Amino acid sequence: MTFKADPALRPDPADPFIAKLLDLCTFAVTGTLHLAVSGGADSLTLMALAVAARTTTTGATIDSQPGREITAHHVDHGLRPASATEANPVRELALAWEIGFESHQVDVSDGPNLEERCRMARRQILPPSTLYGHTADDQAETVLLRILRGTGPSGLAAMDPSTHPILGIRRSDTLRVCGHLGIVAFSDPSNTDLRFTRNRVRHELLPLMCDISDRDPVPLLSRLAEQAGAQREILEELAAELDPTDATAVREAPGALARVALVKFWQSETGGLPVPDAGAMQRMLEVASGTSVATDVCRGWRLHRSSGQLRLVGPEPAGNVEARE
Repeated sequence: MTFKADPALRPDPADPFIAKLLDLCTFAVTGTLHLAVSGGADSLTLMALAVAARTTTTGATIDSQPGREITAHHVDHGLRPASATEANPVRELALAWEIGFESHQVDVSDGPNLEERCRMARRQILPPSTLYGHTADDQAETVLLRILRGTGPSGLAAMDPSTHPILGIRRSDTLRVCGHLGIVAFSDPSNTDLRFTRNRVRHELLPLMCDISDRDPVPLLSRLAEQAGAQREILEELAAELDPTDATAVREAPGALARVALVKFWQSETGGLPVPDAGAMQRMLEVASGTSVATDVCRGWRLHRSSGQLRLVGPEPAGNVEARE
């Protein structure tokens, strides 16, 4: 994939089409923007709207900040023979639009849990504040995936608009943006691979839901995520006053509040690993209540209770296990 970016087609907040989409975005008002840009239509649209947003004077998205620093980050997972060259078009476009560019390489082998391993590899190499180009369609898919995995009410909030600023627009809009700006987007063949559960949700479950209900389910699921997110914010504010290491405090708190506090505890102690499923959360609550003194949570982590205190213990490094044996 190669293209020459036409400077005349630079994203312009005065363009009615671009301005309409900007009104649906949630870019932060200040600060440097780090963008994850694979070269697909969604991430290129994220990049285009970020460029337009940094110079907007409408006040609808970002204060007028000509020259606001933006950096596009491309990650090569090494999964395709030509993957190393896929960064080149993103680099060219970043140059044409006068923003920063950084290329990263990670080593991810094909096999089980590939999507999750790729996601974890990206998180480890990209800045913590990186923004991602997921759309309303991706949000709907995430809600369904979480339901299938047994999430609780807070999990229905799915992706956070603060790190996914184009959740308000549709996947079809990203294709229109690329066409509007004369950009040729990369089409990732893995997006049609039905080995991945997300792709089955995208290509099988959502169309079936549309057929059964005779309506587009994406706005409904996105609205559910938004409402769940608002409720989660309230719970998180209350949970901030609860010490998650105090077993008595966790036991005596309302169940929903205790779960949010334990999730925050988990994310803090594990460095942001995916939230445990409903079964694991229930086992954690049982440790806090005194039903058990310890439990396996997931990913080699265990929760222990001792002298009324809760403690998360991670997996032992392989070297320590070998030395003990």
